[in-house]
Amino acid sequence: MRRDISLRSLSGVPEVRPGDDLAALIVAAMEGAPPDSGSVIAIAHTVVSKEEGAIVELANIRPSERAVALAAEADRDPRVVEVVLAESLEILRAERGVLISRTRKGLVCANAGVDASNAAAPDTVLLLPRDPDGSARRIRARIAQLLGAGAGPVPPAVMITDTFGRPWRQGQTDVAIGLAGLQPLDDWRGRTDAAGASLSATVLAVADAAAGAADLARAKDSGEPVVVIEGLSHFVTDDDGPGAAALVRPLDEDLFRS
Repeated sequence: MRRDISLRSLSGVPEVRPGDDLAALIVAAMEGAPPDSGSVIAIAHTVVSKEEGAIVELANIRPSERAVALAAEADRDPRVVEVVLAESLEILRAERGVLISRTRKGLVCANAGVDASNAAAPDTVLLLPRDPDGSARRIRARIAQLLGAGAGPVPPAVMITDTFGRPWRQGQTDVAIGLAGLQPLDDWRGRTDAAGASLSATVLAVADAAAGAADLARAKDSGEPVVVIEGLSHFVTDDDGPGAAALVRPLDEDLFRS
């Protein structure tokens, strides 16, 4: 079965500030062309973090001895390292200037997602949203409210993305860290492939694949944090679903820690 997928970035989203109505800014940027029913709205986490005020002023940070020691080894600002430590459940690796940590939501990523490159002002850093799935549900409900009948029978799904590196692979790609209304995984176990062979391990990471595709529809310096994806209606659900939490591998299934 042929499936066509299209993506378009929104160029009209202004700089987001704490307390802004991000959903309203996104709907306004659609310029009278609301998304089709069953579409997906992919949002870079940075604008969600800004809207929610997840911003830290480094002038207010007093680094601990551990942060100072790690910063010296990595040639990093000890204040930023202190923020990373505060956002981490544990540091999994600190080597070659890189801190790999597990966040409160179980995400394994560099620097606990602490981001200085898209910060709101000099000498500040952005944190990940405290509850990315909750943020996605809130934004989805607000977009559906604003679109009204234009949202169609099924409101657009909302996905919050962040850029992750991958072990054993060069380069980075976007993944879903927050999700509402999109099936995160497509489980093919027990089904058959085109040759009729039974599949026993295939589970497609639908949300992460969509997030990676959305990242290709915008440049890192384009100032376009929102991408509308059409053609995934077969994965879009009326209810918000399990969220991106379903994509996090449980610790007891982690072969590299057992």
